Amino acid sequence: MTRTIDPIVSTDWLEAHLGDEDLVVIDVRWAEHYLAGHIPGAISVPFGLVSAWADSGDLILELPGTEGLLKTIGDCGLAAESKVVIVGPLPEPGVPPYALADSVRVAVTLIYAGVRNAAVLAGGHAKWESEGRPTTTDVPTITPVPYSSAVDSDSWVSTGYVKEHIGKAVLIDGRNPEDFFGASVDTFADMRGHIPTARCLPMIWVWETDGTYRPVELIRDMAGGVIGEDKHQEIICYCGAGGYASAWWFLLTQLLGYTDVKIYDGSLEAWVDEGNPIVAYTWTE
Repeated sequence: MTRTIDPIVSTDWLEAHLGDEDLVVIDVRWAEHYLAGHIPGAISVPFGLVSAWADSGDLILELPGTEGLLKTIGDCGLAAESKVVIVGPLPEPGVPPYALADSVRVAVTLIYAGVRNAAVLAGGHAKWESEGRPTTTDVPTITPVPYSSAVDSDSWVSTGYVKEHIGKAVLIDGRNPEDFFGASVDTFADMRGHIPTARCLPMIWVWETDGTYRPVELIRDMAGGVIGEDKHQEIICYCGAGGYASAWWFLLTQLLGYTDVKIYDGSLEAWVDEGNPIVAYTWTE
């Protein structure tokens, strides 16, 4: 299905389209934040490491089971052709900006399950509220519908797949440069460095401080400079636990037109757990 909504929408666009019959706004902030005030008509399905959108057991932030995910989508009243805008949080001051990837992760999960017109709101709820746009505490009534779809399992790859494709695919590491180069110990993998042959393409370079996205031309130049201009080469994205990896998948496939991009959802957490080699520059404490 051809995308009929931009992958990243502005607050101006969303306010102009509130009330469109085929538009659903999903607020993935914590429920208490939603209840304190949200975009009119938005429904609440919070994102978390253990939630309707993610499973966390031996590994953090894995795809939820297919049956439960399809039920969640139906409970939101969605159809495959629905236009969906995901509204996320800003990170708390002084903490890593992982929360900026929450809305993107949900959008990617919806696309995986057949809802192709999933978009994210640039700047999330914080930008909407800071601009004085309308909010409400009214909770809309949702009419659940049956939802069924095949899932795009081809875009999500295992550790074994990554090992087999080192030197064949372009491997993109979306973590911060200090983690990639080994200047700091990775939070999720307790190690320094990166998977052999990986290239550093930090996700944090994509966002402005207010949670909006830098100009498309700049994102395109950054990605092209690291990956190359061949839009049909195979690319595998990873990070610490899968959040930034899925965010790069979203930008590369939905915004920039790359056609063969994979998500290594286990990312470094799984890579190190399974005893695979890493590469790091020598670092002295």
